[in-house]
Amino acid sequence: MGLDKFCSLDSSDPFWDWNHTWYTENPDLTQCFQNTVLVWLPCLYLWICSPIYLIYLRSHDCGYICMSHLNKAKTAVGFLLWIICWSDVFYYFWERSHGSSVSAPVHIVSPTLLGLTMLLATLFIQYERMKGAQSSGVLLIYWLLALLCATITFRSKILLALDQQLTVCVWRYTTFYIYYSLLLVALFLSCLTDQPPLFSKTVKDPNPCPEPGASFLSRITFWWITRMIVTGYKRPLEEKDLWTLNPGDRSQRVVPQLVRRWNTECHKVKRIKQETSYFPGQVPRSEGKEGKEGRAMEESEILIVKNTQKTREPSLFWALCLTFGPYFLISCLYKLIQDMLMFVGPEILRLLIRFINNSGAPSWHGYFYTALLFICTCVQSLLLHKYFHVCFVSGMRLRTAIIGAVYRKALVISSAARRTSTVGEIVNLMSVDAQRFMELVTYINMIWSAPLQVVLALYFLWQNLGPSVLAGVAVMVLMVPVNAVIAMKTKTYQVAQMKNKDSRIKLMNEMLNGIKVLKLYAWELAFKDKVSQIREIELQVLKKAAYLGAISTFTWVCAPFLVALSTFTVYVLIDERNILDAQKAFVSLALFNILRFPLNMLPMVISSMVQASVSMKRLRVFLSHEELQEDGVEHKAVAGSRHSISITDGVFSWCKTESPTLKRLNVCIPEGSLVAVVGHVGSGKSSLLSALLGEMDKLEGTVAIKGLVAYVPQQAWIQNATLRDNIVFGQEWREAWYQGVVEACALQPDLEMLPAGDETEIGEKGVNLSGGQKQRVSLARAVYCDRAVYLLDDPLSAVDAHVGKHIFDQVIGQQGLLKDKTRVLVTHGLSYLPQVDLILVMVEGEVTEMGSYQQLMATEGAFSEFVRTYAAVDHTHNNESPELENGCATALVGSSPDVTSVSKQSQGDKEVSKKAKNPEVGKLTEADKASTGRVNLSVFWAYLKAIGVLLSCISLLLFFAHHSASLFSNYWLSLWTDDPVVNGTQPYRQMRLGVYGALGLSQGVAVFGYSLSVSIGGILASRCLHQSMLYDVLRSPMSFFERTPSGNLVNRFAKEMDTIDSVIPSIIKMFMGSMFSVLAACVVILIATPLVAIIIPVFGLLYFFVQRIYVATSRQLKRLESVSRSPIYTHFNETLLGTSVIRAFGEQERFICESDQRVDHNQKAYYPSIVANRWLAIRLEFVGNCIVSSAALFAVIARESISPGIIGLSISYALQLTASLTWLVRMSSDVETNIVAVEKVKEYTDTEKEAEWKHEPSSLSPGWPTVGCIDIRGFGLRYRHDLDLAIRNITICINGGEKVGIVGRTGAGKSSLTLGIFRIIEGAEGHIFIDGVNIAELGLHELRSRITIIPQDPVLFSGSLRMNLDPFDSYSDEEVWQALEFSHLKTFVSSLPGQLSHECSEGGENLSVGQRQLMCLARALLRKTKILVLDEATAAVDMETDNLIQSTIRSQFEDCTVLTIAHRLNTIMDYNRVLVLDKGEMAEFDCPSKLLAQRGAFYKMAMDAGLV
Repeated sequence: MGLDKFCSLDSSDPFWDWNHTWYTENPDLTQCFQNTVLVWLPCLYLWICSPIYLIYLRSHDCGYICMSHLNKAKTAVGFLLWIICWSDVFYYFWERSHGSSVSAPVHIVSPTLLGLTMLLATLFIQYERMKGAQSSGVLLIYWLLALLCATITFRSKILLALDQQLTVCVWRYTTFYIYYSLLLVALFLSCLTDQPPLFSKTVKDPNPCPEPGASFLSRITFWWITRMIVTGYKRPLEEKDLWTLNPGDRSQRVVPQLVRRWNTECHKVKRIKQETSYFPGQVPRSEGKEGKEGRAMEESEILIVKNTQKTREPSLFWALCLTFGPYFLISCLYKLIQDMLMFVGPEILRLLIRFINNSGAPSWHGYFYTALLFICTCVQSLLLHKYFHVCFVSGMRLRTAIIGAVYRKALVISSAARRTSTVGEIVNLMSVDAQRFMELVTYINMIWSAPLQVVLALYFLWQNLGPSVLAGVAVMVLMVPVNAVIAMKTKTYQVAQMKNKDSRIKLMNEMLNGIKVLKLYAWELAFKDKVSQIREIELQVLKKAAYLGAISTFTWVCAPFLVALSTFTVYVLIDERNILDAQKAFVSLALFNILRFPLNMLPMVISSMVQASVSMKRLRVFLSHEELQEDGVEHKAVAGSRHSISITDGVFSWCKTESPTLKRLNVCIPEGSLVAVVGHVGSGKSSLLSALLGEMDKLEGTVAIKGLVAYVPQQAWIQNATLRDNIVFGQEWREAWYQGVVEACALQPDLEMLPAGDETEIGEKGVNLSGGQKQRVSLARAVYCDRAVYLLDDPLSAVDAHVGKHIFDQVIGQQGLLKDKTRVLVTHGLSYLPQVDLILVMVEGEVTEMGSYQQLMATEGAFSEFVRTYAAVDHTHNNESPELENGCATALVGSSPDVTSVSKQSQGDKEVSKKAKNPEVGKLTEADKASTGRVNLSVFWAYLKAIGVLLSCISLLLFFAHHSASLFSNYWLSLWTDDPVVNGTQPYRQMRLGVYGALGLSQGVAVFGYSLSVSIGGILASRCLHQSMLYDVLRSPMSFFERTPSGNLVNRFAKEMDTIDSVIPSIIKMFMGSMFSVLAACVVILIATPLVAIIIPVFGLLYFFVQRIYVATSRQLKRLESVSRSPIYTHFNETLLGTSVIRAFGEQERFICESDQRVDHNQKAYYPSIVANRWLAIRLEFVGNCIVSSAALFAVIARESISPGIIGLSISYALQLTASLTWLVRMSSDVETNIVAVEKVKEYTDTEKEAEWKHEPSSLSPGWPTVGCIDIRGFGLRYRHDLDLAIRNITICINGGEKVGIVGRTGAGKSSLTLGIFRIIEGAEGHIFIDGVNIAELGLHELRSRITIIPQDPVLFSGSLRMNLDPFDSYSDEEVWQALEFSHLKTFVSSLPGQLSHECSEGGENLSVGQRQLMCLARALLRKTKILVLDEATAAVDMETDNLIQSTIRSQFEDCTVLTIAHRLNTIMDYNRVLVLDKGEMAEFDCPSKLLAQRGAFYKMAMDAGLV
C-alpha cells in the first residue's frame, strides 16, 4: 500500500492494523495513522473553512479592535507553533544531510502542512481583530480538533517510550511535547473574548446586549444570558433590566428592507400589466388625432388591464424570502447535520446490544460506545438549539417587518380601500397574522427535514428487518391522506373562526368606544346578547375543530405503534426462521420513535402553513390596496399666481367606482383671504376640504395649493398624550408662541382647571376633555404649527357663544393670529359671514354661488333667502357658544372627573394650584401592569372549576391508562425478545403478538378519550370565562372605562380569549403527555439498571433547580412582553383614527418612528425570552444526555447479569428521555405563562361595579314615570372619593311637562347634574325623586330605560339602521318609520338601497355628523318617555337642522318634561324656567323673563349672546 511506503521506507509501519487497534485489551493507533490522518484532519478543516470565513468577516465588518494583551498572546502562541513545526522540517533536512538514516517522506510533508496551517491561523487572529470579531468559533474548533488529535498521539508516545525506550527520537519527542502544551494554551486563549471594537455603539449604550461581546463557547451554550436569568430568579425582572436590541433586529434596519423588496415586486407586476395592456397597432393613430380615438384607446386599455389583473399578484412570499432568506439559510445547515446525528443513537444501541450478547468482546468497547453516545447527543443538542435560535430570531424579525409594513401602508391607503377593512381587521393583521408568521418560521424547515428523516429511518430499518418494513411504510402512507383531510377541514374551520373573531372584536371595539351611550340608553344587555350570539357560533366551530383534533391526535399517537405492530407481525409470520431478538426489536423501536416526530410534525407544519397562507393573503391584499394619489394636489407655487388655492374643473369621489361626490368645482382663493363654506348637512362641505387635502380620488381637473397645510377636522382627533404634546404635535418648542396660541384658543382657563396643567395626560380619544375643549385643542394644534393654508372644518360648533366669538376674533378673523394666512372655514354660524372675504355656497356637491356677503345678499339667490329666514334667530347664533360649554365633563359621561371638581378649588386658590402642578396628578390611564411572582394556585383552580371537576378527573385517568398500556406493551416486547430459541424458532410468538396488539389497541382508545375530554373541557371553560368577563366589563362604572385604555380591554377579549380558546387545552394535553413519558422512562431505567437510582436523584435535583430558576425569569419576561404589546395596538388604533390629520400636517415620519420604537420595545422583552428558552433546553438536554449515558454505562458494568431485552428497553426509553424532559419544562412554563390569560380575564371580577341593573321583583308600575315630575333635594356628587363635591346642595322641583333650560359657564356642573339624574355617577348627598320615587333605590336599567337622553356626541354602531334605533326589537316597523319621519330622516332613509336594513359602517362613518345627530333624535322619539334630557344636542348641526330638531321636540314632547343643557340661548328663551349654575351651586332658577329682569348672571349671558 502506498501509504505504508510513505510512512516508513521498508513498510514496517502499516497504515492500519485491526489487531493492534480493535481486538485487544489495550488499543492503540499505528504510528503511520498518527503521523498522517491525525495531523492532516485539523489542517484540512481550517483550509476548507477559510474561504467561507473570509467572506463572512468581510461582509460583517464591526469596526477595529485595538491590540490588547490577549491578542498579543494569541498571536505569539500561533507564531511559536509555526516555529515548532518548521523546526521539525529543518530537523528532517539535518537528519538527511548527516545521513545516519533516511526518514520517511511523512516526516517532511506533515510538519510542512502543519506549519502552513499555523501561519494561516495566526493571520486569521489578526484579520479578525481588524474586522472587529471579538471571539472566533472557527479557530476555537480548529484548536480543539488539533488538541484532540494530538492527545491520542500523546498517549501513544508515552506508551511507546515506556515500552521501547531505545527507538525514541529525542528531538521529535521534545518538539511534540512543546507543541502539545502550546496547543493547550492556544485553546484556552481562544475561549476568552476580546474587547469591543473602537467606536462601537455598545460603548455608549447604558444597557447593551452582552451577546455580540460574548465568547464563542458562551454563545453556543447561551451562557451569556445567565446573569439576567439569575437576576430574574432573585427578584422579578423590570423594564430597566432589559437589554437594548441588537442592531440587526431593530425596526429601522429590518422594516425598510422588506418595504423595498415589496415595492420592487409591485413595480414588476405593474410593468407586466402595462406590457400586456399595450396595443402597438393603435398607438400612432391615437397620437395623431387626439380626442375621441385616444379616448377609446384608453378605455380599451382599461378593460384589458381589468382582465389581466387575475394573472399575477405581487408575491409577498418572494419579498419575504429575499429579505429574510439569507440569514435563515444558516439554520438549514444546522438542521441537516442534526438530522444525521439523530440516527447515531439507534446505531450505538445496536452496537451495545451486540456487545452485551458477545461475552468475548473487550470491556473497553462498552465504555467507548457510551462515551461516543454522550458526545454525539451533546453535539446534537448544541446544533439543534443553535438552529432554533436562528429560526426564532428570523421569526422575530419577520414580525417586526410585517408590523412596520402594515403601519406604513395604513398611513397612505386611500379612503375607498380604508372602507374595505375595519380598524379591527387591520389591527388583527398586526396582532394575529404577524404572530402566525412568527410561529411558522420556527417549523418551516420540517417541510424538507421531515421527509429526509423518514427516508433515513426507513433505510436503517431495511438494514435491520429487511422487506417487512414495507408493511410499516404502507400504514404510514395510509395515515398521510387521513391527516391531510383533517388539515383541510381544520383550515376551513380556521377561516370561519377568524371571521367570527373579527366580527366579535369589531363589535367589542365599538361597544367600548360607545360605552357611554350604551349605559345611558340601558342597552348593555342587547349588545351583550349580540356578542354572545357571535361567541356561540365561534364555540360551535371550536367544538367541531376539537372533534377533528381528537381524531388527529388518535392517528398520530397510534401511528408509530401501528407501524411497529404491522412490521413485527409481517416479519415474524413471513418465515418461521425470522427471530425477533433484542437487537432487531429495540433498534427498530428506537427508529420508529424517531419516525414519530417527523410524522407528527408534518401535518402540524402543513396546517400551520395553511394558516400562514390565509394570513399571507390577507396581508398581501392589504399591502396591495390602492394608495392616495400622490399627484392629487400640486404643492408647487404657480409662478406669478396670486392664488393660494385653485381648483379647476374638479370632479372628486370617495371611491373610483362610485358616482362623484363633488362635481364641476372651479374655485380660486387669493392668498391671505378668509373663505367661508356654507350649505346644508350633507352638501359636501367637509368633502371639499378632504379634496383639498388629497384624501379623495380626483377623477378630473387639477388642484393646486401654495405652501403647507394645517387642518382642523370636524370631530377633533386627540392623542393619548399630554395636552402640551397634543398641541405642539412634534414641532419645535417655542415658549412665547405657545403661550400666545393657548391664550388665543381660550385654553388658559381650562389649563388652570386641569390637575397638572398642560402636562395632564389626555385619555384615549380625549375622554377627559369636553367636546369644546377637544375642538379647541385641535385648533390650537393647527395654529401652533404655523402653516400657509388653514382648512378649518366647523371648529366653532362645539364651543359656547362667547368662546366662539373670542376664537373667531383672536384666531380666525381679520385681527386674529392667522390674519395673513389663507383660511377656508366650513361653518354653520351666520354671524361670522359678514366678516369673511368670500363665501362658497354648496348644494349637493356643487358650488352654486360664490362671492362676498354683500354680493350674495344682493343677488337674491338661495343664500340670501336662507340668511333672511334665520336672521331673526341668529342673534345668539353669532357666537355659537363656549360660555355654556360644560368644559368639565364630556357631555354626559366621559366626564372628566378631575376637571369639574378641581375647578371648584381652583377658583379659591389658583396661586397654590399653579405652584403645585405636578405631572403625576395628571396621570389618567392606567397602563397594563405586569403582575409579578408565581401564578396563584387559585387561578388554576378557577380554570379547573370552569372545566368541571368530574371531567378533569376523567381526563387524568385516561392519561394514566394510555401511558400504562404503552409502558406495558414495550415491557412485553422485551420479554418476547428474551424468549429462548427452540429449533431456530420462538415457540410462543402467536400469543406474544396477540397480547402486544391488544395493548396497542387499548392505548388508542385511551388517547382518543383524553384528547376529546380535554378539548371539550377547554371549550366549556372558555365559554364560562368569556361570559363572566363580558358581564363584569359591562357592569363596570363609567370611571373604569376612562381609566382603562380600550386597547387593554380589546386585548383581553382578543388575545387572552384566543389563548384560552385554542392554546391552553393543547398545552395541557402536551404537558400531561410529556410528564407521564418522563415518569415512564425513569421507571423503566430503574427496573433495568437499579444502580441508576444513585444518579437519578442528583440529576433530578439539578433539573428541578434549573427549571425553577428559568420559570421565574421566563414568566416575568412573558408578562413584560405582553404588557408592552398593548401600546403597539393602542398607538396603531389611534393612528388609524387620525390618518387624515397626520397626513395633512405631514407628520407621517414621526408616527412611523414612534410605532417602530414601540415594536422594538416589545421585542426587547421577547428576545431574552426566546434565548432563555434555549438556555434552559441546552442545560436540560445535558442532564438528559447524562442520564442516557449513565444508563448505558451501568448496563455495560452489569453486562453479566442483565438480559439484552431489558437493556434494549432501558436504552430505547432513555433515548426518548432527553426530548421528553425538555418538552416537559417547555410545557410546564408554557402552562404557567399561558394560564396568565385566565388570571387577566378574571382580573375584572374584582373591580368596582355599578349598582344592580334590575331589582327582583320590580316595585315600579309599568308606565312609570307617568307625570315626569323631578324633585331634587340637597343633591351633590363628586367624581372620586378624594375630590371635592362637583355640585352641591341643589334643591329644585320641576313639575311634569315643564321645559327647563340649564345654563352656566364652563365647569359650572351642568353635565354633572344630568350624570346624577342618570346615576352614571352616584350622588354623594341628597336625593332625586322622580314622580315621588327615590331613584337611588331603583335598578339602573329600570331608571335609565324610562328616561331618555339625546347626547352630545352622536354615536352609532355598525349594523343596520333599524338595530341602531331599536336594538331590542321592541317596536314595529311603522313606529320606526314614524320616528324617522318626525326626525326628518324619512326621505334620506327611503332613498337608501337597503332602507331600514342599510348597514352603518363602524362608528356610523357613512353618515354625516348632522345625520347621526338626527338618528339620536329618532331614538328619543321611539322611546317617547316622560322625561327627555338634551345635552348640547344641536351643537354639530346647521341652523336649519337645529330648527327642525327644536320644532320636533316642541311638538312631539309637548307633554313631557324636557331638560336642555343649552349652548345657543335662543333655543331656551321660550322655556318655562331656566336653571343657572355657577361653581356647582344653583345661582338662579326662574322663568327667562324674570331672570332677565333681575339682571343677574343669566342677563350677562344673554348680553354676551346679543339677545338683549
